[in-house]
Amino acid sequence: MKNLSDEFLIESYYKATEMRLSKEFIELIELEIKRRSLSHLLKASS
Repeated sequence: MKNLSDEFLIESYYKATEMRLSKEFIELIELEIKRRSLSHLLKASS
């Protein structure tokens, strides 16, 4: 995941949640987003 651009990482997160991929996979993406301090780029879920 370190090779992914920030933009592609965020896009991957949204696509993974949209496709309802495994919780563990989505958590891995979330961890990388947090590691890069990109959490502010995620839309708040309603």
